[in-house]
Parts: sequence; C-alpha cells; structure tokens
Amino acid sequence: MPLMPKRVKYRKNQRGKVKGNAQRGNYVAYGDYGLQALEGGWLDAAVIEAGRVTAAQFVRGEGRLFIRAFPHKSISAIPAETRMGKGKGEPEYWAAVVKPGMILFEIAGLPEEAARTCMARVAYKLPFKCRFVSRRPNA
Repeated sequence: MPLMPKRVKYRKNQRGKVKGNAQRGNYVAYGDYGLQALEGGWLDAAVIEAGRVTAAQFVRGEGRLFIRAFPHKSISAIPAETRMGKGKGEPEYWAAVVKPGMILFEIAGLPEEAARTCMARVAYKLPFKCRFVSRRPNA
C-alpha cells in the first residue's frame, strides 16, 4: 500500500521548484547508516514502497529500517490526447519533494558491509543518484 497523507488542506498542489540543498533532514539521525540523495526531484510513493520492500527482505528481522522521506505532494495529470481548457487534472499519485543532501533511508543493527549492500539495492530502485553515508561520531 503506497504512502499518502491522511488528509490535506488542498487536493491539488502547484508543481513548485526544487531549489538549493536540504537544510534539514541531511544527517543520519536514527540509524547507523543512511542513503543520501545527491540530486533533487520528486520521489514517487510507489518507489518509496519498492525501496522499503527491498530493504525489508534484505534485513529479515536482523536490523531496523527507517524511512525518512514521506510523500506530502499530490501530483496531478490530465489524460493523454485531451483538448486544452478543461481545467487541472485529478491527483494521479503522491510524491516526496527531495532536495540534494536529504537522507531517504536509514538502517541500524547491521554491520557496515551488509548495510552497504542493502542500501545499494535500495539505491538501484531510486530515480536519482544516491550515496552511502554513516552516522557522525558524537564530538
């Protein structure tokens, strides 16, 4: 079941622009290792779910997975070959707005090599470049 908000103030959003780097959500906060986006864009709820399933199959009860991206933005579309002037289309899917530097997934309770393999499998599913990062030592 894809993620989506329980309720929203407005059903249809404007597209907006993804400008700048992530100011928050840009460090590993919950797990030991994370997957950091290097490019900006929209992350479809179905893609987040595909990443969750892939990581859950790899972890198999050993570690803990944290999903840091949530799809708050509704993306609308008009059917193909429709004439102009009939208004904005209906919401088609939900997406998370991702800025460069944002942590998308985190994992805890696995050795680094296993976590690296797991995150590589998740990154393969994502539509933009990502990198493996680890938690900073508490200085």
